Amino acid sequence: MKNVSSKVWIALALVAGVFIGALFFGGSKENPKAKEAEHEHESTTWTCSMHPQIRSQEPGQCPICGMDLIPLAKGADHKDNPMAVKMSATAAKLANIQTIVVGKENAIKSIRLNGKVMPNERLVKTQPSHVDGRIEELLVNTTGEDVKAGQKLASIYSPELIAAQQELLQAVQIKDKQPALYQASLEKLKSLRVAESQIKELESSGKVMENIGIYADRSGIVLDKKVNVGDYLKKGEALFTIADLSKVWVVFDAYEGDLNFVDVDDELSFTVASLPGKNFSGKITFVNPTVNAQTRVTSVRVEVKNTDGKLRPEMFAVANVQSDLSNTNELILPKTAVMWTGERSVVYVQDGDNEEPSYELREVLLGPSLGNGYSIASGLEVGERVVINGTFTVDAAAQLAGKPSMMNPKGGAVMTGHNHGNMEMSSAEGKSEAKEMNMDISEATKKEISAVLQSYFELKDALVTSDKNVAVKAAAKMEAALDKVKMGEMNEMAHAKWMEALPVLRSLMTKFNSEANIDVQRKAFLRVSEEMVQIAETFGPFDKPIYVLNCPMADNNQGGDWLSDSEEVMNPYYGDMMLKCGDVKRKIQ
Repeated sequence: MKNVSSKVWIALALVAGVFIGALFFGGSKENPKAKEAEHEHESTTWTCSMHPQIRSQEPGQCPICGMDLIPLAKGADHKDNPMAVKMSATAAKLANIQTIVVGKENAIKSIRLNGKVMPNERLVKTQPSHVDGRIEELLVNTTGEDVKAGQKLASIYSPELIAAQQELLQAVQIKDKQPALYQASLEKLKSLRVAESQIKELESSGKVMENIGIYADRSGIVLDKKVNVGDYLKKGEALFTIADLSKVWVVFDAYEGDLNFVDVDDELSFTVASLPGKNFSGKITFVNPTVNAQTRVTSVRVEVKNTDGKLRPEMFAVANVQSDLSNTNELILPKTAVMWTGERSVVYVQDGDNEEPSYELREVLLGPSLGNGYSIASGLEVGERVVINGTFTVDAAAQLAGKPSMMNPKGGAVMTGHNHGNMEMSSAEGKSEAKEMNMDISEATKKEISAVLQSYFELKDALVTSDKNVAVKAAAKMEAALDKVKMGEMNEMAHAKWMEALPVLRSLMTKFNSEANIDVQRKAFLRVSEEMVQIAETFGPFDKPIYVLNCPMADNNQGGDWLSDSEEVMNPYYGDMMLKCGDVKRKIQ
């Protein structure tokens, strides 16, 4: 009985304890899921995929471009290399950043040469008259006719020939007594190029011929007819110019920057527009030792057999010369990877893996230009991964983050149109996987970009006339036009492309100040043109056609493009010094 009472009392004590505990500690009941969600909300940082310097503790829109903010990935603020700018794989994909592993290749420079077919000057001859006289008959009346050696070309009346015939007839009568006189008269007619058949006819008939035939000295094509019936000629005066086209010259123009890569005995292949798909080849037989002072080109000559006559004088030809620059392999890098400041050439080298890449600025020393690439003399090692597409996006991010960049090699804060304090490129995870998107901008935005292009044309015209003061005003107008472009009316891909170019263009506009000389302005214009060509090709076509022109002498003979609203070549990189240097590469329409 006592045991039962003890158990009852113990049970009552436990119930009382639970009740008292509920009174003191049961005032609130926490939901674990809510607590977890709250913790997650408090620890999430939001950023803009296009402007990673923006940080917010709450979701919303970017104050710069109006795009929705996205959550910042964990570890995005981790700093492995203090000189490198970092981003996530998704952000890199959105920015269309592409890389390659640097390797050694055989350095072969491909040079494109334009030229035309010309007659071989050694085989161009003049058909002269060998006596004074009047043309009585022409048997070859047009240029382009094919003539054979010994073919009768014309008939001529000549008092000198009549007198020589009379002398021969008289000498024939005393030939037995005076054979030397006969022989002298005969040789005189031959020296006047009277044909053997005509001399025999003269001797047999005994009558003087008033008109004597003129016969072709050689075979060929008549390039030029210089006389008409009734014309009076002096001895030695030309009737026709005749060329043998069984061998022809093809003469190409080579810019002085390419002369180190072409030499006598080099093989080249060429094509002509009238024979598509047919390749011709030959060896360089002559390189002109002088350079044209106006065009800055020299002639390179190739001799080609033309037995079938398919190569005709004045045909346009295009050749490719392959020049092996060295006996050893060299580091080769695509041109899209290299950014040029005017004094330095820089690239971005990727550190880390593709899941969480970072990019560090690296200065390189360029070797010869190799068409679409450069030979790298120093600055890179085999196996390093280099950015070849999206370099300006990476550079803009580096500038915003205060990292070393193209225009600010020592790093530190850079004042730009969107400067918002200390910034760091972070890893950003998008709301969904990156997907391919088409360019989509409103008509109003396209007109605003057209205004940017128009101000660019004014800047180009100012440099053509070498007027630095007008260039300063045009650059200010262009900068104002850039500010008026509404990025909010672009889709994500178009916005990304625009933001890739915008910081670079704004930075370059500072080069066009009143203290800058024309050379500094032209160096900056080279970079401006690189960006504007991409903008025109990305957001075009526009209401009017735009032409992409190229000067092979610009950028220390590396070549430079520019845009124009006209096909006429007006070189902004040299002005009056080489106003017509360049050609049209393509048309944006």
